[in-house]
Amino acid sequence: MAKLEYKDLLEAGVHFGHLTRKWDPRMAPYIFMERNGIHVIDLNKTLASIDEASNALGQIVRTGRKILFVATKKQAKEFVAEEAQRLNMPYVTERWLGGMLTNFATIRRSLKKMSGIEKKMKEDTFKNLAKRERLMVTREKDKLHKVLGGIADLTRLPAALFVIDIKREHIAVKEAQKLNIPVFAMVDTNSNPELVDFPIPGNDDAFKSISIITKAVGSAIEQGLNERLKDKEEARLKQEEENKKKVDETSNAVKSPRAIEQVKEASK
Repeated sequence: MAKLEYKDLLEAGVHFGHLTRKWDPRMAPYIFMERNGIHVIDLNKTLASIDEASNALGQIVRTGRKILFVATKKQAKEFVAEEAQRLNMPYVTERWLGGMLTNFATIRRSLKKMSGIEKKMKEDTFKNLAKRERLMVTREKDKLHKVLGGIADLTRLPAALFVIDIKREHIAVKEAQKLNIPVFAMVDTNSNPELVDFPIPGNDDAFKSISIITKAVGSAIEQGLNERLKDKEEARLKQEEENKKKVDETSNAVKSPRAIEQVKEASK
């Protein structure tokens, strides 16, 4: 994705905030003006926030850690899930289970249970079960998958969260705070930007606004992943070069006149 410009955000309606009577005063630094009873977000601040967040996200994924995408509101969930899947990142788009971070051990057990059910359904013994029993197992699997499917491959706590609408996802934000997990989030004029580490001021209700910010975040993560692959390839080549150098040094040592003489002496 090309670098975002002011006009891109303007066309997507990122600047539209909430009614002035619904504002959170702590959003004042990010508000440009008030028009017809609605606060207008300063898109220059949004661009600067996106750049800052992108740099930080890129560094995190470059270390091999995961970013958890969180967006359960109707207009965001489908697009956010698609972007997370594209990047092979975990996501929560149905319902945030209390303790998903702070009680991760219990969540891991639920994930193992879901994995066990899926494995069981592939076995011949499952096909031999009564229709009612198969239906019950299938329903249990579907129920678990709906809530936990997006984090099925999450083996440890994520390194950071990317959140759409921190008022709606306040439980996720609080859990991340308790565990000192950094939060990157779209923050509208009715929210408190001080609750997250990397606030991105913008309209978190409109699909176009959500999608353009999510794409920018996704692009930063993708770049970080590509840099990680590049780092691993460079490390591999360096290791191969060092191994070759060692082999050459050993070979030259064996071929040296002194080494040959020592071999002759030993064979006498």
